[in-house]
Amino acid sequence: MADNIYNFLGLAMKAGKLVSGELGCEKAIKSGKASLVIVAEDASANTKKKFMDSCGFYRISFCVFGEKEKLGKFLGKGVRSVIAVTDKNFSGRLIRLIEETKQSTGVG
Repeated sequence: MADNIYNFLGLAMKAGKLVSGELGCEKAIKSGKASLVIVAEDASANTKKKFMDSCGFYRISFCVFGEKEKLGKFLGKGVRSVIAVTDKNFSGRLIRLIEETKQSTGVG
């Protein structure tokens, strides 16, 4: 089921509806373009806190999912700790997929 999420993230990337990397994500959050921010489970505690706080301040959906290496691989990039989805439809679908995966695996 997690592979569905990674594949969907790859689709969002190809559609130009996704920003990756800390600087790009910060910019997307502050400009109001981000509708969902995903931080990798194996990202540092500082990174998780920084983006959770920022998303809380700007009222943007936030979740922790996946591994840095896999996120980068499915986006056709190097290792990625943070990604921001800039389309509300993609965001909504991803939130549902992540919640379903966490429920079915008992994680989170």
